[in-house]
Amino acid sequence: MATKILVHGSGHKATSWNKTVSYMTNSEDIVCPNLSSILEGKEASYENLYASFVKYCNEFDGQIHLCGLSLGGILTLNFALDFPQKVKSLVLIGTPHKVPKAAFGFQNIVFRLLPKSIFETMAFDKKDTFVLGNTMKNLDFSDRVKNIKCPTLILCGKKDSANMKSAYYLAQNVKGAELKVIEDTGHVVNEENPKALAEILNAFYLQNP
Repeated sequence: MATKILVHGSGHKATSWNKTVSYMTNSEDIVCPNLSSILEGKEASYENLYASFVKYCNEFDGQIHLCGLSLGGILTLNFALDFPQKVKSLVLIGTPHKVPKAAFGFQNIVFRLLPKSIFETMAFDKKDTFVLGNTMKNLDFSDRVKNIKCPTLILCGKKDSANMKSAYYLAQNVKGAELKVIEDTGHVVNEENPKALAEILNAFYLQNP
């Protein structure tokens, strides 16, 4: 059975998947990597992070199921485009197909004002969060997403207005992709509505074992 890899966003850690996984069937084949851990001490530039993610994914035998939220979605989308033969299915949750420069710029201003302690619950510390943000601002997969061949599910919380437009873009441009909008839910679907997310994932993986 192919391993399911669930990848968290920049504002959270691997534990953000715990409740979702508790509602999923066949949870023994699910892994949730901590992005800061797979970097193995390297600077958190997107180039380093993606290279570390590629190494992590390629250590699994056979094909893998990828599911990512936000930053995790960007990494899994990138991997599915670069290694199509390795990916059995793809789930993108609240994932931008291109990084919104204006929003990222505003986010960086806010982050500068936050104390370092706030970043303890996030994927990276304050310094690495800025490094990552600055190295991601030119990411744009708009013209490449049409090349995705595997079964793909696009998910977005109905209250996640920042990523809704991207969800529709991905659904329209990834061949055969299915779009589901999750009611009464914002960006962090796996923490805000884990049971609904688990039910959707269970059905998707039943169709795509």
